[in-house]
Amino acid sequence: MAARTRTFERGPSCPPPLADARGGSLQEGRSSTSPGRLSELRIRGLGAIDDVTLELGRGLTVVTGETGAGKTMVVTGLTLLFGGRADPGRVRASGRAGVEGRLELPPDSPAWARATDAGADPDDDGSLILARTVSAEGRSRAFLGGRSVPVGVVAELAEGLLAVHGQTDQLRLSRPAEQRRALDRYAGPAHLALLEGYRAAYQRWRALAADLERRHGQARELAQAADVLRHGLEEIAAVAPEPGEDEALDTQAKRLSDADALRASADEARTALIGDVTGDLGGGELPQDATAALAIAERALAASDDPTLILLAQDLADAVAVVSDVAGQLAGYVADLDADPGRLAEVLDRRAAITAVVRKYADPGAGVAGVLAWAEDAQRRLAELDVSDEALEALAAERDAVRAEVDRLGAEVSAGRRAAAEGFAAEVGRELAGLAMKSARVSFSIDSHPDEPGPEGVDEVALLLAAHPGAPPRPVHKGASGGELSRVMLAIEVVFAGADPVPVMVFDEVDAGVGGQAAGEIGRRLARLARDHQVVVVTHLAQVAAFADTHLVVDKSPDTGAGVTATDIRSVEGEDRVRELARMLSGLADSDTGQAHARELLAVAAAGR
Repeated sequence: MAARTRTFERGPSCPPPLADARGGSLQEGRSSTSPGRLSELRIRGLGAIDDVTLELGRGLTVVTGETGAGKTMVVTGLTLLFGGRADPGRVRASGRAGVEGRLELPPDSPAWARATDAGADPDDDGSLILARTVSAEGRSRAFLGGRSVPVGVVAELAEGLLAVHGQTDQLRLSRPAEQRRALDRYAGPAHLALLEGYRAAYQRWRALAADLERRHGQARELAQAADVLRHGLEEIAAVAPEPGEDEALDTQAKRLSDADALRASADEARTALIGDVTGDLGGGELPQDATAALAIAERALAASDDPTLILLAQDLADAVAVVSDVAGQLAGYVADLDADPGRLAEVLDRRAAITAVVRKYADPGAGVAGVLAWAEDAQRRLAELDVSDEALEALAAERDAVRAEVDRLGAEVSAGRRAAAEGFAAEVGRELAGLAMKSARVSFSIDSHPDEPGPEGVDEVALLLAAHPGAPPRPVHKGASGGELSRVMLAIEVVFAGADPVPVMVFDEVDAGVGGQAAGEIGRRLARLARDHQVVVVTHLAQVAAFADTHLVVDKSPDTGAGVTATDIRSVEGEDRVRELARMLSGLADSDTGQAHARELLAVAAAGR
């Protein structure tokens, strides 16, 4: 695979989207059975790399090459892409470095929810595009799904997507919180459910304690605020507005004020429809009413034997019925119309009272609904402002009851951790035995403080390592060298293989200082880890590279035109891969002995996967 350059398609401020190098859709990567993967990575202007694109396969991908060729820039690019610190010293003379990646994630991946919140959109094939640029001055920008986002958003996203383990990048393992989290995850789903229950109880206890402290410390201010709320509730209760009453009163007041004009309009319409059948209008010469005219027309058509006219006669008969019904409703309207000046005064007074509380307690335009909402909220706030002895005693009792629940759950969580610690340490120790650390002993220190519960329990958890016989157990990040620390992390990841939600794992020369049979064991364990994750490994050992599903080689060559070193990254298969393994074994790619040994390694790796 040769390096390729791409053109920008999302505007000058955003790096270009990566193309689908396989010529097909990337949608299959978003299946519910796959945790996701990084299918493509492009690096521009970073260290020795001018512009290369890596196609990362599923399973285990190894990156090899001569010392100084730029293998570590692959890890640097990944770290930068996922929100790592930008080092302007890595930027080439061109003045700007850029990294872009294509993520294929299942639909239920939590990363989609976070990306959506940030305004990101999936690419046409359903993948998620990430990009990062860094200038020589240190200015950095991040892009997610075509949108410019803070770097912190990408870093937050990376916590559930990428884990980088290298000689100088062991932050996850060195943090006690990560060690405790690893132990909790190992303890299993039942323990995690118990821990979740503890967290909820702890948060409830802290909220109750803070509320009680607030009420004791601000008793005077809270009592004054409660008086204001009570006064408002009393005013509203005195008026007792009903939902929608303000609108009903407006309609009623208008009707009462315009009663005479409304009666005249209704009478005129009724007369036009059916005439002065009651004589209420004084008789006299009135125009023919609509009902009579429609009846005459209906009879004239009905007398015909033409089918069309007979159908029209039926329509006119229906119209007569409708007109009669409307006339009846108008008569009822007139009968119910109240022109009582006293009733109008009552309505206006009631409307004035409601308008007063609306103006005082509702937002503009909210009306009576706003008043009722204010009253409901005031009732709730009154309960929070209650500083009476009875309320404080009840709150203290509730706080103590929840604290007892915190203590009970905390003890159960602590017991679960202690029960899991021994098995976890034993499994990690067995893995380390195959990683050239046969004498290493891993253990957990669990220091419990029942009287000082915290958000994650009552325990301080530390992962300890005795690297050789006679060495005292020390915190793992202090008791191990860089290579040992990487192998401890690898052992832990292998123990968790299949359960870790992080889909992409990167190991930077975890085989440093290892050779022989131990190197083969590292390769075998990385391949095992790659059954459930996408694993990218930078290595200098042929025994590890032989286990790869995808083998990438970093080549360095002088660029005489620009006067700088250029790096290319290519994928090797078949005889090219044999030659690369032979180079790694003997330094001579064309050595017959080296190539024979390389083929033997590939056969052993294929049989031992």
